[in-house]
Amino acid sequence: MGSLGIYSESGLTKKGSSRGYDVPEGVDIRGRYDEEFAKILNKEALLFVADLQRTFRNHIKYSMECRREAKRRYNEGGLPGFDPATKYIRDSEWTCAPVPPAVADRRVEITGPVERKMIINALNSGAKVFMADFEDALSPNWENLMRGQINLKDAVDGTISFHDRARNRVYKLNDQTAKLFVRPRGWHLPEAHIFIDGEPATGCLVDFGLYFFHNHANFRRSQGQGYGPFFYLPKMEHSREAKIWNSVFERAEKMAGIERGSIRATVLIETLPAVFQMNEILYELRDHSVGLNCGRWDYIFSYVKTFQAHPDRLLPDRVLVGMTQHFMRSYSDLLIRTCHRRGVHAMGGMAAQIPIRDDPKANEVALELVRKDKLREVKAGHDGTWAAHPGLIPACMEVFSNNMGNAPNQIRSMRHDDAANLTEEDLLQRPRGVRTMEGLRLNTRVGIQYLAAWLTGAGSVPLYNLMEDAATAEISRVQNWQWLKYGVELDGDGLGVRVNKELFGRVVEEEMERIEREVGKERFKKGMYKEACKMFTRQCTAPNLDDFLTLDAYNYIVIHHPRELSKL
Repeated sequence: MGSLGIYSESGLTKKGSSRGYDVPEGVDIRGRYDEEFAKILNKEALLFVADLQRTFRNHIKYSMECRREAKRRYNEGGLPGFDPATKYIRDSEWTCAPVPPAVADRRVEITGPVERKMIINALNSGAKVFMADFEDALSPNWENLMRGQINLKDAVDGTISFHDRARNRVYKLNDQTAKLFVRPRGWHLPEAHIFIDGEPATGCLVDFGLYFFHNHANFRRSQGQGYGPFFYLPKMEHSREAKIWNSVFERAEKMAGIERGSIRATVLIETLPAVFQMNEILYELRDHSVGLNCGRWDYIFSYVKTFQAHPDRLLPDRVLVGMTQHFMRSYSDLLIRTCHRRGVHAMGGMAAQIPIRDDPKANEVALELVRKDKLREVKAGHDGTWAAHPGLIPACMEVFSNNMGNAPNQIRSMRHDDAANLTEEDLLQRPRGVRTMEGLRLNTRVGIQYLAAWLTGAGSVPLYNLMEDAATAEISRVQNWQWLKYGVELDGDGLGVRVNKELFGRVVEEEMERIEREVGKERFKKGMYKEACKMFTRQCTAPNLDDFLTLDAYNYIVIHHPRELSKL
């Protein structure tokens, strides 16, 4: 087990037991007991997580209240914008700490859940980085979270293997592997299987704390060349949230006895308010930053959510909201300029396509779309990009390598100074395009199928030749909600039909029939499609928009196990 070397036996709190786990005082584990899980959830590790929770919980609560306050402001007609109080940070010259050599070259990154076979395939994929995900690509049930921690520990130790019995094949790590980044959950998500002082722990502190505790020493030795561990940080809306992360990192470094600035993180800019805070976010994390990333699917979701009370800002069909839309291109250009000015990576967005093995022609068309998207990114100045499937790595790598040559990144060579003139209006410009019945149907079909998979433990779901995660389901949900709320006209069909509850009810019924045809009667009956349909429909027709689909759905996957009487 990893050790932070800070808790002597005499320093441990009095012996407690929680459903078979040996826990410190004030910690209650309500998830299923498992001997393997108990190695991850040892007393020292839980003390570390509890310390983080107790130190930062009030800061987190305050930040979440600030989010609610901002939402009230937007719902009353306000717009997000640059904060005059932090103009000095945006205008002054400063840079983040130098990029560690181990992660200078990040031209292609692959992402996926912390599932065992996925981790091995992703680390072996030929990508420069693998982002192992506890967030949008994972359904955070107890088994997934704990097995994910075990899998990551085995990966960092270099011992991970997987026997696929169906194929009678054993998967192991190659000599050359991608660098490992880990994405914990967002600040807003609880971990209801672990209670600390009578309330659920903060999900991201559990994800970060357990992974850091068990792996920091081995990671720095085997992967980080003296730096690390490395992280991706999701869903932030304001630099005050980055400031909490920075303090978490400093506390972890101090407790582990490693140099300040060892931990490094890339922040996903995937909420509309955060685009106005990019300099401030980097400034708060300047000793721990390795850049920003265009989390573009969540960014579209956030645009709708931020403007939920603004009927003049309705989105067209989601397939039309790409990087050629002015507000999306402005976001990407400003991110590149901000990162390069501050000396860190500007990472591009996700290619969600999956190879279409049974249709070579369709597969080539899909690959060509990927190449075009990646060419646009590298020419704009991005230092790297994301792919969801190992099959896309060669195409993405070829585009970036052809345009970057031998340089590990474009931090010094692509300043993008013209983006300095981008205004709030550029970043908020209304998206152009039409709304269609097929857009409504696709949202409904994808939303229900994703949610059904999520409820049964899968957070990364192949649908219609794309790898979908929670962000796609979120766009589907909030767009349906917005169209219903404002009774929008489906102006792209030439029919002039307006969206209302009756029409939506009919669409849901017909799309459920289509899903049953597509997946087959047996799978439809066994899956949680009906439960997902109810939940998705309720969220789309609710008078008030829920902040996150997964917050509501989370209650359905939390399983509390009764205490074992023999252990009490």
